[in-house]
Amino acid sequence: MSAAPAKPATRTARPERPPAPALPQFDRLDRAHREVLEVLHDFERLLEHVGDNGPDEQARASARHIQHFFNGPARQHHSDEERTVFPGLLAAGDPAVVQHVRRLQQDHGWLEEDWIELSTQIEAIANGYNWYDLGTLRQALPVFVQLYREHIALEESMIYPLARRQAGAG
Repeated sequence: MSAAPAKPATRTARPERPPAPALPQFDRLDRAHREVLEVLHDFERLLEHVGDNGPDEQARASARHIQHFFNGPARQHHSDEERTVFPGLLAAGDPAVVQHVRRLQQDHGWLEEDWIELSTQIEAIANGYNWYDLGTLRQALPVFVQLYREHIALEESMIYPLARRQAGAG
């Protein structure tokens, strides 16, 4: 006769406590930039992989991740900047700052246009289809990557520090 299975130990209930505060706005924005740079690197690796292996399962999973990120969190990040960072800097009226913010707003439009061009190709890979055009991807991705990197550099070197000072956040 076998021994009866041991009863799982019961866990002591944890006391209620207030929720943790949200990550401060600029920390969230900075983290989003790190994520963008990581996903752009994943995107570059995806093209190498697809060139060697076609749309295998690894490529499909990577393409789905890239597609999800640029359709969701990246777009939300741009919206957050447009809503919370740019208005105060534009209202302050410093001509040089206004020029840089307008450039960043234009970048958001261009990044969206570039993503729309790239997304149909990535969708094909994500679904395992062979009708993607690797040549188009190899031509368009460096433009997208360069624009994103320049955009992030301008925000982090100038715009975010100004916005932080304006908000009294450091």
